[in-house]
Amino acid sequence: MSLTRRDFTRKSAITGAGVALAGTVGALATAPNALASTETETAGGASADAHGGVGYGPLLADPKGILALPAGFSYEIITYSGRTKLESGEFTPQKPDGTATFDGPRGTTLLVNNHELKGPRSTWEYPVPLHEGLVYDPAASGGCTVVEVRHGHAVAEWVGIAGTSTNCAGGRTPWGTWLTCEENSDRAGENGMTKDHGYVFEVDPCDRRANRDPRPVKAFGRFDHEAVVIDPKTGHAYLTEDAHDPNGLLFRWVPPHGFRHGRGRLGTLADDAGVLQAPKCYDSAGRFVDDLSRATRTGTVYGVDWVVVPDRDAQTVPVRRQFADGEITRARKLEGMWWGDGGAYIVSSFAREESPEQHDGQVWFYDPRRRTLTLKVLLGVNPDPSREGHFDGPDNITVSPYGGLVVCEDGDGLQHLFGATDSGRTYPIARNELNIGTAEEPEYSEFTGVTFSPDGRTLFANIQEPGIMLAVTGPWKRQKRC
Repeated sequence: MSLTRRDFTRKSAITGAGVALAGTVGALATAPNALASTETETAGGASADAHGGVGYGPLLADPKGILALPAGFSYEIITYSGRTKLESGEFTPQKPDGTATFDGPRGTTLLVNNHELKGPRSTWEYPVPLHEGLVYDPAASGGCTVVEVRHGHAVAEWVGIAGTSTNCAGGRTPWGTWLTCEENSDRAGENGMTKDHGYVFEVDPCDRRANRDPRPVKAFGRFDHEAVVIDPKTGHAYLTEDAHDPNGLLFRWVPPHGFRHGRGRLGTLADDAGVLQAPKCYDSAGRFVDDLSRATRTGTVYGVDWVVVPDRDAQTVPVRRQFADGEITRARKLEGMWWGDGGAYIVSSFAREESPEQHDGQVWFYDPRRRTLTLKVLLGVNPDPSREGHFDGPDNITVSPYGGLVVCEDGDGLQHLFGATDSGRTYPIARNELNIGTAEEPEYSEFTGVTFSPDGRTLFANIQEPGIMLAVTGPWKRQKRC
């Protein structure tokens, strides 16, 4: 059933307690799951002291020059591109990205790790190896590896899928597999590719045989995929698109009647199975919202209707260009996504001149039961990315077992892992100190693939360049709301 403008406006007027009026700070306390932060002009990451003691205190410089952490925390290097090796003898591939953890055999933890490698294999020194039976397109350089960790140390790493392109984010399924997303939609014959790209693939970390003869889930559409989550109750899939000119879209895939998810079930779907849809948002007055950057205060709530995608495989026109202005709601840099608290947390990394309003990051919460998007975290344009105390460019994201969110920073200047509490306070968890630039012009690579171990004791994350997977442990604690 669709949510019409009239439905949303009437619901806003009647219930009050269920909906926060856009831009009304006084209503934030009544908004479901709303994080009461600040306005665009002042939002950002400040020190823990400035936020009433949330977080873990100041970050301490690392004598090894890799990772600054709060007192009491430590890290271990799990894999290192070009240094550590797969069990088959090749080096760990470059550019680790989206990651998730799974319970492994005999008390181990399994991590599926994307490798965001675009273009021909000759472009990269350490592409994902082409292991027999695990290759989609032998011309492509990306894919996933699976890392087995015991007591904070890697004991094995192997290929989960190869021959895919620009494996950026993805998502963990409720049935214990990983969906890896291609953030590249090259067609066969473009950039040396021999097959069409821009798809989602399923990787099973626990059953290597299930990964043989990889087949794209074409029902999820062909576009520059970023992340995906599955609603465990309805089976709906939500997918983000990182694209511009025009800005990208959030998508919902509704399974066909009678379909039941499970291991291997996505591989049985017809290419046109179910329905792929894009959002059309309305504010509390029933006015159409053309771009999510329009929201300039946390607690803003938009009603969401869903519009069917005409050609999900984009045979002639990219999916996001199949809609005219006024038909759907767009957003710039739709990036990481994670399921938690009964809905999907969704990142828009930044917005500039290509968007109606500028910001340095939004995190939205989609409530499938209410069919609403609530702006949870908003980062104003960072005035000085080289200075400690502000965050910009959120990317990969996870829901913390200690409350709130943990976010990878992929902005300008300094790069952090930072937390956001249930009340919207932000605080630093780690800072990348590995300078890949020069002393005169320092450069720090983005964090990617943030995720907790199944028992919640270890936080894993990657520094994409030069390609290090890290395990962080320490005195984790429940975060305050204030």
